[in-house]
Amino acid sequence: MDLGYIEISNMVMIHDKTTNKVLVQNRCKSWKGIAFPGGHLDPGESIYESAVREVKEETGLDVTDLKYCGLIHWNYGADHTEHTFIYYYKTDQYSGELITDNEEGQNFWVDINSVRDMDLAPGFDKQIDLFFNDCTELFISVNDETDEVTHKWY
Repeated sequence: MDLGYIEISNMVMIHDKTTNKVLVQNRCKSWKGIAFPGGHLDPGESIYESAVREVKEETGLDVTDLKYCGLIHWNYGADHTEHTFIYYYKTDQYSGELITDNEEGQNFWVDINSVRDMDLAPGFDKQIDLFFNDCTELFISVNDETDEVTHKWY
């Protein structure tokens, strides 16, 4: 079975337990709005390694002890042969000096309970549940004829 084009990405929620804040990124380059830092898998990397690298590149922070939270995925394209998978992790283990501005956007700490009330990146209001709930998979389906979006949790 030919799955066509597959894109693999990651996202990491960094939680400072002493302040009960999480690091968010106000993305300006693509997928604009508030989300957690992350990015794409490079050739030769594990998904975990790509998450650690992307956090370092985008925030300046070194993260360890990432805990898998789940994944989201969806199909797109005229024949639904293009696929995107985003693997979600969280951690409270980090060190380094925070980079507040970069080409992706601005990074800053916010109270963990206020994230849902922010100007989130499109669809992140649904995706954020993977970081806080016991589900491990979100499949997003779009009806090409009606543009209706369906979210299936597993």
